[in-house]
Amino acid sequence: MEKSSEAGLQQATLQITGMTCSACAARIEKGLSRMEGVSRANVNLALEQATVGFDPAVATLPQIEEKIRSLGYDTIKESADFDITGMTCAACSARIEKVLGKMPGIASVNVNLALETAHVEYSPGNISTADIMEKVSSIGYKASLKQDRRETADQRGQEIVRKRNKWIISAILSFPLLWAMVGHFSFTSWIPAPDLLMNPWFQLVLATPVQFIIGWQFYVSAYKALKNGSANMDVLVVLGTSAAYFYSLYLTIDSLGMSGMNHSVDMYYETSAVLITLILVGKWFEALAKGRSSDAIRSLMGLQAKSALVIRGGNEISISIEEVIPGDVVLVKPGTKIPVDGQVLEGLSSVDESMLTGESIPVEKKPGDPVIGATVNKNGMLKIEARKVGRDTALAQIIRVVEEAQGSKAPIQRIADVISGIFVPIVVAIAVLTFFIWYLWGAPGQFADALEKAIAVLVIACPCALGLARRPRSWPAQAGRPSSAYSSKAVNISRLRRISALLCWIRPAR
Repeated sequence: MEKSSEAGLQQATLQITGMTCSACAARIEKGLSRMEGVSRANVNLALEQATVGFDPAVATLPQIEEKIRSLGYDTIKESADFDITGMTCAACSARIEKVLGKMPGIASVNVNLALETAHVEYSPGNISTADIMEKVSSIGYKASLKQDRRETADQRGQEIVRKRNKWIISAILSFPLLWAMVGHFSFTSWIPAPDLLMNPWFQLVLATPVQFIIGWQFYVSAYKALKNGSANMDVLVVLGTSAAYFYSLYLTIDSLGMSGMNHSVDMYYETSAVLITLILVGKWFEALAKGRSSDAIRSLMGLQAKSALVIRGGNEISISIEEVIPGDVVLVKPGTKIPVDGQVLEGLSSVDESMLTGESIPVEKKPGDPVIGATVNKNGMLKIEARKVGRDTALAQIIRVVEEAQGSKAPIQRIADVISGIFVPIVVAIAVLTFFIWYLWGAPGQFADALEKAIAVLVIACPCALGLARRPRSWPAQAGRPSSAYSSKAVNISRLRRISALLCWIRPAR
C-alpha cells in the first residue's frame, strides 16, 4: 500500500486470478473505475495485477476486492506463519491481532498466545512479511518467520532457563526484605530479623537491582505499549511496584533527618521486590506451559520415518523422506517404519498400526492392501507403491488438524480478548479510585495505607494465565492432554498473583 501523489489518496496493487484475455482486464478496469472513491484503475494482464488509486475514506480495500469477485474474478491471498516473542498475556495477543488487522492488505490475523505464533493472510501486492515483522516490532514484540520446530523448541528451552535464572536471582535478593517484613509479626518473634536488614539503606541496595535490572523488562514493555497508545499487563506491574519503590525511596531519604537511621518508618521495598519475584515465577510457569503445548505435535512429528529405501533404475537407494514422490516403489524391511502412505505390491507381513488406530494387535498385509506412513512393519519384507507423500499423508494431516485446533478460538475466547483490550485502563481507574476512597474515608490522611490498597488492586489484576486457561474448541482426543497442563499452571500463576497482592494488605504495623 502506497500514498498517492494526490492528497488523501492511496494506491494498492492486487494480484488477480481468472483473467484470460485483454477483454477481462478491460472489464475489471471499467468495473473498478465506476466505484465511488476509486480515482483510477490499471490492470496488467501479463502480470495479472491491478493497480488501484482510491480514497480510503470512501472506498476500502475489502470493498475493492469484493467488486473484483463480483465481476467473476478473484484476488490472490498468501499466508505466513510467524513466531512471536515478548507476549505475556491475552492482552498482548489481542493487541497484535488488532494492530495487524488494521494494516492495509491484511485479510485475517490469528495470534496464539500458548504457542507464541501468528497466522496471517495477506495480499502480496500490498504488504510483505518484512512489513508485518516490522509492524510487530514497532509495538514492542518480535516476529520472525516460523522456523524449524526443533530450532524453535531449542530457543524456547533457552528462554525457560533464562526466566528461571532471573527469578532465582530476584528471590535471593528479595528474601532478606521478606524476612525483615515477616519479623514484625508477633507469631514470628522467635526469628527476629538482624538489625542490618532493618536498615532502609541496606534495603535500598537489595531492592534497586530487582526493580531496575531484573525488572527492567516490565518498564520496556510498558513504555512500548503506552507509546503505541495502549496498555498491557506490564503497565500494572510497573505502576504498582514503582509506587511502592519510590515512596520507600522518599521515606529513606527523609530518614536522614532522623537519629539512628533504623527502620523506624514503614518501608515498602519488600513489596516491590517480592511482587516482581512472584511475577517472574509466574512467567517461568507460563514459559513451561507454552513449551508443553507443542509437545503433542513434536511427538507426532517424531513418529515419521526419516528416510526411505526406494527402487529407481533397478537399484535400491536410500533417500530422505522429502525426496519420495508418488509412484515410487519403496522397500520396507522388517522392524522398520513405513515411510509413506501407499499400497502393497509384493510381500506378506503384519503391520503395527497402533499409532493411528490404538489397536495393539498387528494387522496382516498382503498385495493390494493399503498401508499408512509411520506404522511399523513387523516381520516380513514389503514392497509398496507410494501414493501419498509429504503433506498428503495421514500423519501430516493429523498434525495439521492438531495445529489448527491449537490455533482456533472459541466464541468465549474472542470475548475475553475484547475485554483484555480495555482491562488495563479500567483497573488503573479502579486503583486510583481505591486510593482516594481509602485516603479520604477508609483511613483519612493515611497515605501509606491508601497506597498499599491501590498497589494491591494493580497487582492482583494481572491475569497473565487468561490465555493459557482456555481449551481450544476442537482439540483432538488423542493429541495429548494440554488442558490439564494449562489448568494446573494457570491455577499456580493465579495463586501467585493473589499471594503477591495479599502482601500489600497483611503488612504489619511498625
